[in-house]
Amino acid sequence: MHPAFELAIVAVIVANAIVLGMGTYADLATDHEAIFDAVYNVFLAIYVVELLIRLTACRWSPREFVRDGWNVFDFVVVAVAFVPGLRENAMLLRMVRLLRIVRLVRFLPDLRLLVSAAGRSVPGVASLASATFVLIFIYGMVGWVLFADHAPESFGNVGQAMLTMFVMLTLENFPDNIAMGQQVSHWTIVYFISYVLLASFLIFNLFIGIVLNAMEEARIRDREEHETDDLLTRLRAAREALEDAERELQKAPPAIT
Repeated sequence: MHPAFELAIVAVIVANAIVLGMGTYADLATDHEAIFDAVYNVFLAIYVVELLIRLTACRWSPREFVRDGWNVFDFVVVAVAFVPGLRENAMLLRMVRLLRIVRLVRFLPDLRLLVSAAGRSVPGVASLASATFVLIFIYGMVGWVLFADHAPESFGNVGQAMLTMFVMLTLENFPDNIAMGQQVSHWTIVYFISYVLLASFLIFNLFIGIVLNAMEEARIRDREEHETDDLLTRLRAAREALEDAERELQKAPPAIT
C-alpha cells in the first residue's frame, strides 16, 4: 500500500487510542457518552473502508488477501464489532476496541519484528521453562530436606520451597536465605550458590540466546518476504504490461500484403 495511506491509518489508530484513554475518565465518558459512541462508530467505519481498500488491492481475491496474517487479524478485529449483542456487553466491547490498537504493530516494522520473534521463540522458551521447572523442583526438594525445620515459612513443604526458589531467581531474598542457611551449616552456601549459577545466570543467558536467535530468524524471514513481495510486484507489473501490449496489438489494423 502507498506510504501515505499507511501513515493515515496509523494516525487514525493513534487517535483511537487517545479517545479510548479519554473514555477511562468517568465524568468525561458519562457527560459525553453520545459523542464517544459517534467517534467510535467513525473509527469503525474507517477501518471497514481500509479493509475494502486492501481487498481491492488484492484484486478481490480472498486467497491473496489471507496470505498476509495481518489482513486476517484486521478482518477479525473489525468483524467482531458487528457480532450481535456485543454492544450490550460493556466489558467485552471495551476489549474489542482495545484490540484495534494492537493493529498499530502492523505499521511499525521494528515492533512487528519483535512480535514475530516472540512467536518464534515460544518453542525454545517452552523447553527452557520445562528445564527450569525441573531444576526448581529438585532444589526445592533439597531445600525442604535441609531447611524444613529451621525455616518452615519458606521450606515447610515442597510447594513453599519451590516458591522460595522461584523468587530467588531474581536474587530478591538471596542474602536472607544465605544467612538462614549459615545457621544450619556452612556447607549450605554451596546449595544456594550452585542454584544461583544454574538458574539465575545460566538459564537467563539461555533465554536471552533463544530470543536473540528468534529475532535473527524473524529478521531473515522478514527480508525474504520483502524480496518475495518485490518480485511479485515486478511480475504483476510485467504481466499487466504484456496484457496492455496484447490489447494494443489486437486493436491495430491488419497489415496489407
